[in-house]
Amino acid sequence: MIELKNVSFSYSDRQVLKNFSLRIEKGERICLYGDSGIGKTTILRLIAGLEKAENNTVICTDKNFSVVFQEDRLLPFKTVKENISLFSHNDRIDYILNELGIYEARDQLPSQLSGGMARRASMARALSTNADVYIFDEPFTGLDEDNIMQAVRLINEITAGKTLITVLHEKEYAKLLNCTIVEVPKI
Repeated sequence: MIELKNVSFSYSDRQVLKNFSLRIEKGERICLYGDSGIGKTTILRLIAGLEKAENNTVICTDKNFSVVFQEDRLLPFKTVKENISLFSHNDRIDYILNELGIYEARDQLPSQLSGGMARRASMARALSTNADVYIFDEPFTGLDEDNIMQAVRLINEITAGKTLITVLHEKEYAKLLNCTIVEVPKI
């Protein structure tokens, strides 16, 4: 279970969240939705413990997270497969790479990848872990429709029965991921 109780958060003098509350049950799938700059990524960072709320509480009973950040965050001196293997010794890495259409790029460095391939490598890294909670921040950025559909299918397969928290700008993809849409309010 994950719960944010009346959470507020500011970056310097700009408040992005004010008294925001959200409860996510184990195995629930949600999509945070709203305008750019409204605090969706901040909510993900609070849940993952990467930021600390100004007031009240963020409660996470699950501590095993796997995250796809807005940036790909691949180590530039490691191949795609080495980047993934740093976080997983999963025997399904090759399967995941194949399903995402980047198996042939497994021995390439991030600088040799297109933006969409790097995005899929970041997804592969997150999906290769055995997490309790999967957090995906705009996972489909830079992907064409075919690659999005492949990714959706694989995300649904691997995260079945697990908690999925995502930020998406297209409600249709939230529906394909079986996510409940949570509107993040303007303050």
